[in-house]
Amino acid sequence: MKLGMIGLGKMGGNMATRLRRGGHEVVGYDRDPAARDVDSLEALVAALEGADRRVVWVMVPAGAPTTETLEALAGLLAAGDLVVDGGNSNFRASQAHGAALAERDIGFVDAGVSGGVWGLDEGYCIMAGGTDRDIADLRPALDTLVTDDGFAHVGPIGAGHFTKMVHNGVEYGMMQSFAEGYELLTASDLDIDVPAALEVWRHGSVVRSWLLDLFADAVHADPALDSVKAWAADSGEGRWTVEQAVELAVPAPAITAALFARFASRQDDAPAMKAIAIMRNAFGGHEVRS
Repeated sequence: MKLGMIGLGKMGGNMATRLRRGGHEVVGYDRDPAARDVDSLEALVAALEGADRRVVWVMVPAGAPTTETLEALAGLLAAGDLVVDGGNSNFRASQAHGAALAERDIGFVDAGVSGGVWGLDEGYCIMAGGTDRDIADLRPALDTLVTDDGFAHVGPIGAGHFTKMVHNGVEYGMMQSFAEGYELLTASDLDIDVPAALEVWRHGSVVRSWLLDLFADAVHADPALDSVKAWAADSGEGRWTVEQAVELAVPAPAITAALFARFASRQDDAPAMKAIAIMRNAFGGHEVRS
């Protein structure tokens, strides 16, 4: 399959590499001249000429960068082409983007992508919204990108990014629980071997998970987490999850508390927030402050 990839950062660049390893032809564009194959969106679209259907996958930051990129593509692509937004866009924005492209008979898929920096070798989890036809046309690329059973067509346009939003809200709650457990273990006067405690949780325990694996490895390397500051950002999706919980009258106390804890991390040097910071860095390569 031949497709264009816009945005060749930590996620987009690795996805392009995984696609190429799988035998697909990828034309990449990025603002960084060292990373790109072509030097403009116009050149990227032109390079896709001859494909049965031109497909462009966008992996740029949510908000204005995504909107501006999709608006530019709308003027360059033709009826029958297909655009995928694989960033962490708000699902309402994705619905609006899909409607705007539909006016030009251009297909649109909102693809929530999880897997972080490990996705290149391990494969990604992708939850997508769109029509059956558009998903079917993407399947060759999707099958290459995802891990075993790591893809789901979850509904119409907007459903992919809504599902990813909730996924990230759940992630907030999971990280907060591990972080609070870590702080309790370290605060005890029983001289607990905290790396050993986290390690044994990984084997046979009901809380075992990939997130715990990453955290346990990080604590083994730096038991007191002295290498990071107790400061954790929120990506936006945690906020959106809480907003939707309020709008839909769904009680979400754990996710809400985890979001507020991120805000608190910017005011003090709590050990739990060091744990959050090191986990975010481990799975997604997110910034830590030393």
